[in-house]
Amino acid sequence: MERKFNKQQKLHIKTGDTVKVIAGDDKGKTGTVLSVDTAKNRAFVEGINIVTKHVKPTAAKPQGGIEKKEAPVHISNLMLVDPKTGEATRTGRKAGDNGKLVRYSKKTGEVING
Repeated sequence: MERKFNKQQKLHIKTGDTVKVIAGDDKGKTGTVLSVDTAKNRAFVEGINIVTKHVKPTAAKPQGGIEKKEAPVHISNLMLVDPKTGEATRTGRKAGDNGKLVRYSKKTGEVING
C-alpha cells in the first residue's frame, strides 16, 4: 500500500541501533548504525564494510594518501540486536501506550526504545 503524504519508507533500523550483519563479507559482525539513507535503503555501520579510498593531496590534507572508511550496507543484510538478550531479532510494529507505532522484538515481544 502506497503512503499518501510522507513518501519516506519505514525501515526496521534507525540511527544509533546495534545491528548484526547477516550476509556478505562481514557476516556475523556487529556494529552501531551511524546513518541511514532511506532513499537507497542503505546504512553506514561503524566498523563494517571498510573500503580503501585514495585521497589526492589538497590544501586541507597536503599529505594525501590512503584512507579507510565505512561504505554503506544494504539494510536487508542487517538485523537488529535485541538490547535485552544481545541476540539478533526480527522486528515488528504495534501501537504503544500513547497510540504511536513502536518497534518490538519478535523474539522476546518487548518494546525496543529508540
